Amino acid sequence: MKNTLTVTDNRTGKTYEIGIDDGAIKATDLKQIKISDDDQGLLTYDPGFVNTASCKSSITFIDGEKGILRYRGYPIEQLAEKSTFLEVAYLLIHGEIPSKSELQEWVDGITLHTMVHENIKKFMDGFHHDAHPMGMIVGTLGALSTFYPDAKDIFNPESRKKQIFRLIGKMPTLAALSYKHSLGMPYIYPDNELSYTANFLNMLFKPSPSTRYSPDPVLAKALDVLFILHADHEQNCSTNAMRSVGSSQADPFSAAAAAAAALYGPLHGGANEAVVRMLEEIGTKDRIPEYLEQVHTHKKLLYGFGHRIYKNYDPRAKIIKEMAYKVFEVTGKNPLLDVALELERIALSDDYFISRKLYPNVDFYSGLIYQSMGFPTSMFTVLFSVARMAGWLAQWQEEILDKEQGIARPRQLYTGIPLRNL
Repeated sequence: MKNTLTVTDNRTGKTYEIGIDDGAIKATDLKQIKISDDDQGLLTYDPGFVNTASCKSSITFIDGEKGILRYRGYPIEQLAEKSTFLEVAYLLIHGEIPSKSELQEWVDGITLHTMVHENIKKFMDGFHHDAHPMGMIVGTLGALSTFYPDAKDIFNPESRKKQIFRLIGKMPTLAALSYKHSLGMPYIYPDNELSYTANFLNMLFKPSPSTRYSPDPVLAKALDVLFILHADHEQNCSTNAMRSVGSSQADPFSAAAAAAAALYGPLHGGANEAVVRMLEEIGTKDRIPEYLEQVHTHKKLLYGFGHRIYKNYDPRAKIIKEMAYKVFEVTGKNPLLDVALELERIALSDDYFISRKLYPNVDFYSGLIYQSMGFPTSMFTVLFSVARMAGWLAQWQEEILDKEQGIARPRQLYTGIPLRNL
């Protein structure tokens, strides 16, 4: 059996044989299919990249039909149960679970870089008091590139290692600064005696530098699991932005700012915020049928259900649903939980949603957890960005070291006027 595709161009009657590699054909192989010598050759047209592979990657595997998510071959369920976020970050970037000594060096390197330059605090002070925290993250990430000019040396392994330490280490600090600034409260410095997520909670919720505060270990663990679940998700919009900007050989701070800007969009990072608002709008269980009827007639949207990739129950949603109960034992049950559970039950027995393969996704319960932990909805996407930084960096490094990759430059189908003269 030949691993090729035979194509007949009915415009000319010519037949072409195109190689198949890893279940794909090279788009450039289509250029030979033309109707005349001055024809530029056949293009593929794929708005939104719904069936176009922009790269080869060994980082994340997803089977949307079966509801499978794996990092470097490891099922997400096993990683969420047995690993920490920093172990998973190492796995994503280096390809293997770290040994005990490798993990210690990794954690120490990240912990060493949790502090930010004092001028970054001044930079953050320049934002208006009601600026969205995610907008502050986008701007501050870009600004960091001016603080670390050595980050431009992207093909130097030691330089890349340092920038990876810096970005993973500083993201919780930047997120906490943006949160404190939005409240007009004093900034809290990192406490490097705490774990990654416990330190983050301390910087977020410690009222003042002189106040004693001990992050609840259950909440720190819950946040750690949520970070694992959000760490990477294949070639999504923000990851594509990270790779695209990185393909120009820009420094990783600039590329990460672009990725964060993509995540800022409501169609990408803001979905769990939309879920909470939807549940608040529904309010009580008895109003669910009325709301779903409006979804049937396309007057309302059902947020937290369905996914561009998953046509089955999002495996991350199952883990988050179980984690929610552990969080609520500490914080008290979120009053919207009963609405969410009933909404899920009714929707999963409704032919309208079943036929469209609309199942709960990662956003359906994560917003309820964040809200119960004390986060305002404006911080939800910021939390997403802290977790996703590990995946962005893994994808960025893979892209710049891939010899097949060049600067991202998609083709277009020109539909304007061919030629006119003044």
